[in-house]
Amino acid sequence: MRVLGLRGAAGLGMGSMLGAGVFAVWAPAAEAAGSLLLAAVAVAALVAVCNALSTAALAARHPSAGGVYAYGRAEVSPAAGYLAGLGFVIGKTASLAAMGLVIGAYAWPGREALVATVALVIAWLVNARGVTRTAFVASVLAGVVVTALAVFVVTAWTQPAADAVPAASGAGEWWQPLLQVGAGAGVVFFAFAGYARVATLGEEVREPERTIPRAVSLAIGAVLLVYVAVAAALVQRPGEPERPAPDPPAPGLCGGRPRRGPPWPGGPGPGPWG
Repeated sequence: MRVLGLRGAAGLGMGSMLGAGVFAVWAPAAEAAGSLLLAAVAVAALVAVCNALSTAALAARHPSAGGVYAYGRAEVSPAAGYLAGLGFVIGKTASLAAMGLVIGAYAWPGREALVATVALVIAWLVNARGVTRTAFVASVLAGVVVTALAVFVVTAWTQPAADAVPAASGAGEWWQPLLQVGAGAGVVFFAFAGYARVATLGEEVREPERTIPRAVSLAIGAVLLVYVAVAAALVQRPGEPERPAPDPPAPGLCGGRPRRGPPWPGGPGPGPWG
């Protein structure tokens, strides 16, 4: 049943991107990219936009449920569709686990796995109520996250600046800044994950051929503006003096060692990847 319009689809896309990832990526991204953080965001955004536009074009051509599974099956072969769907499920499962642990790191440090499990069960219950309820909750959460990030950005620009973010290092090593930007972009890209959620709504949105591409463009454009503002604020005010970081809840995700960096916007200092 086609019940979602442009506003609902775009809100769902924004809510899918502005999730826990935005509270986890900035510390390691700033540590990796240094003063080139904005360049890293630009590279990550370029990759995300290219991917999103191609996904939107496929969604307009194949307005049916299934997302990448349906596209691979229709454009290449059933086997390609199966592999695409399998990769999507595996990737999203890993993303859900990581985002759940981020929520746990904020809500109850030391009991991240328990909080993550509860959060995922709640998310499943909301999704089970139907796509309209899911879109409404996603829009509300996106509004809350944008408000929190706006407070962070305003605070960062109105308070005295801290020590400057270290400049790109490597005098005589022309490739070092490229590595910094690439490493930072790889981390920031995780915060863009979620735009493909809109593409799976082929059977839930009205006029999917027009609505899905427009919703994807609106969602990723709005999120990009938010991320550029956050990155600029981090470069302006990278954070407080370094202090010991808590043990990461998922050591395998960061090489099994605590890392240090600027505090996450909206959070109480370095978290599981900071």
